[in-house]
Amino acid sequence: MTAEKDWIKDLVIYQIYPRSFYDSNGDGIGDLPGILQKMDYLEELGVNALWLSPVFRSPNDDNGYDISGYQEIMEEFGTMEDWDRLRDGCKRRGMKLIMDLVVNHSSDEHPWFQESRTSRDNPKSQYYIWRDPVDGRPPNNWASAFGGGAWEYEPQRGQYYFHYFSKKQPDLNWASPQLREEILSMMEWWVDKGVDGFRVDAISYLDKPQDFPDSKLPPQPDGFSFPDCLAGRPGTHAYIREMNRRVYAPRNVLTVGEGSAPTVEELANYVNTSREEFDMAIPFVLPMVEIDTWSPEKLRRDAEESYAALKDQGWWARFFSNHDKPRQVSLYGDDGEYWEASAKLLGLFLHSLPGTPFVYQGEEIGMTNVKLPRIEDYDDPDTQNRYRQLLLSGASPEAALARAQLESRDNARTPMQWDNTEHGGFTTGQPWLKVNPNAREINVEAQRQDPRSIFHFYRRLIALRKERPALARGDLSFLDTGCNELIALTRSLPGERLLAVFNFSAEAHTLPARLLEGAGEALLSSYDRQGGCQGPALRPYEAALFPIN
Repeated sequence: MTAEKDWIKDLVIYQIYPRSFYDSNGDGIGDLPGILQKMDYLEELGVNALWLSPVFRSPNDDNGYDISGYQEIMEEFGTMEDWDRLRDGCKRRGMKLIMDLVVNHSSDEHPWFQESRTSRDNPKSQYYIWRDPVDGRPPNNWASAFGGGAWEYEPQRGQYYFHYFSKKQPDLNWASPQLREEILSMMEWWVDKGVDGFRVDAISYLDKPQDFPDSKLPPQPDGFSFPDCLAGRPGTHAYIREMNRRVYAPRNVLTVGEGSAPTVEELANYVNTSREEFDMAIPFVLPMVEIDTWSPEKLRRDAEESYAALKDQGWWARFFSNHDKPRQVSLYGDDGEYWEASAKLLGLFLHSLPGTPFVYQGEEIGMTNVKLPRIEDYDDPDTQNRYRQLLLSGASPEAALARAQLESRDNARTPMQWDNTEHGGFTTGQPWLKVNPNAREINVEAQRQDPRSIFHFYRRLIALRKERPALARGDLSFLDTGCNELIALTRSLPGERLLAVFNFSAEAHTLPARLLEGAGEALLSSYDRQGGCQGPALRPYEAALFPIN
């Protein structure tokens, strides 16, 4: 990150999943005018940047991550004039506007693909990845992320096209200079329209091995194997640097890359300042992996490693939730007895780390996972595929559904819960995805009226990052607590030192008393409803932030 982009360090970014945020016209689908109607709410929360999941024209095979028109707005979401009004509303409030850009693949309904599929000698022929059959079969054994094989036969060309995701999401061919020019010009067009930044989806897969060798990884239950040579290739990094030189750096644009990187060091390759790629990176981790491997000890270790990797050259994107993950209070906390305390603890932990915090819609009121009763109730293609794969591996329908419910991306995509009326106040019509039944109890309106709610805790937390420079820019140190469930850390700048303590457990634990020496009155506590932190004995999911005198 260059000195000119130092402003990024003071952002708190709120991610909006437009389809589920607020429906202004009663068709059951959230839209841009709906976001505009809730701008006062976002300003009250205190965030100063909005990230919109894709709002481009799309047939919605993967909820907008299959783009059929990069310079058009999805009709369900509104018009370009609505987008212009949203941009202007952000600027009036001092908020940055970040667009979610998908350039690894497009929709198969994009005009580029419609032309490319017609023949081998048309002008868009090389905009996508085409290969001849091998002995009458697909070119290799690669699996699609959404199930089945990663190749689809096109009779008009007599060839297969590659799609790492859905067959309706053909991968773009970044080896084509003409294709790259189309993408870079499109990015410039959006910046000229007033976009302040891009979150770039699935960025690790741009460069493909031209020989497409078979994968040596074990096959999935359906017989296909995930690619073992696709993520983070040198050519991908070269393409990202080309984007940066052409678009990002000259225009002082914020950039966040979604990277598939198994180690902290590999993720750092996308954001190390000397490499001139992204300002921040969001690691993509499969929900099934995170569910099976998460622990407080791992959380601390990952935070330490990521801090060390980028402390001298780079910056961090900090998040627990987004549109691809289960709800954080259900995954890392306790969405039952200790729902409120654990939701506040998770917010405090995230905002206590160095980096730019991301707040995903509904996180600030403690929205939870939902268990829809039938697999047919789920919209997410990844959830449908996970259910099929579990059945193929021998799981019973009941066990497959239970696991799919736990992992589903739809947990994060149920409509925003605004009040206790029908459909949580999200729409006057029939919502595109069922609202969580607990919207009667967990909703914005109830929490705005409760000064000790999760919502008001987040408001104070976001305000503290602006008031206490050490929270946004201080050095990080973890302290020895003698217990894996207890985490203690300090953030320090000359003249200011803060201590944050956390009990990631449904059991009470006691901190070493020495850690609280010199601590003043708590600035924030997850037990603020009960009078705040009382000392070294921490209650279940208790967390507190102290100034150190």
